[in-house]
Amino acid sequence: MRILSALGCPEESELSISIVGDRSMRSINREYLGKDRPTNVISFSLQEGEYGDISPHLLGDVIISADTSAREAAQGDIPPFERLCFLLMHGILHLCGYDHERSGEDEAAKMIKKEKELFRILKKEGLLNPAGS
Repeated sequence: MRILSALGCPEESELSISIVGDRSMRSINREYLGKDRPTNVISFSLQEGEYGDISPHLLGDVIISADTSAREAAQGDIPPFERLCFLLMHGILHLCGYDHERSGEDEAAKMIKKEKELFRILKKEGLLNPAGS
C-alpha cells in the first residue's frame, strides 16, 4: 500500500500479486511474451488497451518468480526479502506506466530514479524487514 500511496494512486486501487516458481514463470513468459525462459517479474496492466478505463481502480497483476528472486538475492549478496520487495515495486511501477524496455533511455532513467526514491522510503520506514524483524 505504501508504494501505491507514494505513486499517487487512489486509495481504492487494487492489484493482484502472485509468487510462483521458475517453471510457472517460464510458461507465463513463453505464453504471453514469447520468451521461453523464466524471468524475475512480469506485470500485466489492466489500465492499457481498449477497455483500460472500465475499472480504473484495478491496476493489474504482478507475477514474481521466487526462484529467480532468490538467485538474484544470493548473487547480489542482498537479503532475499529485500530483493522480493524490489521486484514487487518494479512490477507496480510498470502497472503505473513506467517503462524501461520500450520507451527509450529517458524513460528508463525516469523509472530507475523512481525505484531509488521508493526504495529509500521503504528502507526509511523499516518496511524491508520480513514481519517487522
